[in-house]
Amino acid sequence: MAAYRRGFYFDFSTTNVGIGMLCPPMITASMLAGSVVSWGILWPYIETKAGRWFPENLDANDLGGIMGYRVFVGVSMILADGLFTILSALVRTSYAMRKRRGGASTASAAAPPFQCLSATERTMQSFDDRRRAQVFLRDRFPTWVAVASYAALAALSIVAVPLLYPQLGHRHVAAAYVAAPVFAFCNTYGVGVTDMNLSATYGKIAMMVFSSWVGIDGGGVVAGLAACGIIVSAVSGSSDFMQDFKTGYLTLTSPRAMLVGQVAGTALGCVVNPAIFWVFYKVYNMGGGGGDGANADVAPYARAYRGIAVLSVGRHRLPEHSVLLCKLFFAMALALSAAREVAERRRWRALRYIPSTIGVAVAFFVPPRIPVGMAVGCLALHVWRKHVDAGGARLLSPVVASGLICGDGLGSLASSMLTLLRARPPICIKFVSRFENQKLDAFLATRHA
Repeated sequence: MAAYRRGFYFDFSTTNVGIGMLCPPMITASMLAGSVVSWGILWPYIETKAGRWFPENLDANDLGGIMGYRVFVGVSMILADGLFTILSALVRTSYAMRKRRGGASTASAAAPPFQCLSATERTMQSFDDRRRAQVFLRDRFPTWVAVASYAALAALSIVAVPLLYPQLGHRHVAAAYVAAPVFAFCNTYGVGVTDMNLSATYGKIAMMVFSSWVGIDGGGVVAGLAACGIIVSAVSGSSDFMQDFKTGYLTLTSPRAMLVGQVAGTALGCVVNPAIFWVFYKVYNMGGGGGDGANADVAPYARAYRGIAVLSVGRHRLPEHSVLLCKLFFAMALALSAAREVAERRRWRALRYIPSTIGVAVAFFVPPRIPVGMAVGCLALHVWRKHVDAGGARLLSPVVASGLICGDGLGSLASSMLTLLRARPPICIKFVSRFENQKLDAFLATRHA
């Protein structure tokens, strides 16, 4: 029951089962290990320090309490792994360029500098995989087009955003667009490995930085929330594009065509999304106070995000030892990433036992029931492959996983509609432990007597 209260249970979410069937087993094992370290050991220990390291009876989303440890420790690990990936990619690129200048052979000069591509070439055995890689790497946009487009859109935003939010100056928007590519790379890398989009977490970091930069007298709360929107939009868009690239790789779709479609969809969203928001703003009392009616559930995270912004302007302080823990786990993440890199380059057998840094870091944010559900999907796929039909599992497991994910999404849509219509179920069922059931039976016996 203690593990259940910590989130270590299977909640019958078919989305998590489908993701577990799609993700490599090492990612699932890494997330389970991260859940044990964080939710099983670290967070329970920190909770025993309530009243000494941080004030007691704080809101669950208050960064001055346990949430501050969860957010910053996990983000420090993700940033460490992303930094290591960037540096290693730069080193490989520089090495490949130096070999070309030194008159290396044509074969070695044409080899891709990134290990992920070279590993893909080494492990490909079938014609389908080689064809997918050929199509995926063929239609690439020139670098100057990407840089020029980003610079033009950033310049437009630097002019337009301060007109909408005067608390956010032109230099603040420019700084946000300079930092956005770094966060986008880290998050996109994590999405490609674990399918977990942590753009909201990076938005919280940006919110704290810009809120403290502007200050309470200059409207730091509004400025932080606006900067959070900028970072989340940039980081989440790149992560969604990573998902599209993965789909395009499987379906032999040109990456250039997918980028054009993404641009068209984003342009359409600039018109549709404000219209939908305006409808909700007119129909519901959004931001009108904390009432007890249905309107209080329209924007449940609004109060949490505002609390983070208020914390950032200096009215509160971060919990004690949170910076020390961030430094410790940052160093551990760097060591873990370096160990995986060395083991993969040297082809050590220990590679299969070294967990993924991103997988461990993501588990610091998500509740353990998500890795548990992924483990169920991974176990089902293993049984399917080893004991039922290996060929059928190889061909049909992506289809089954996609069906599980889409079906759960449609069920969530129906549940959301019922909630929006304020429908009330005619009967409720609750499962309790044997100990609690005995107490309930004793209480009912006294009432009957």
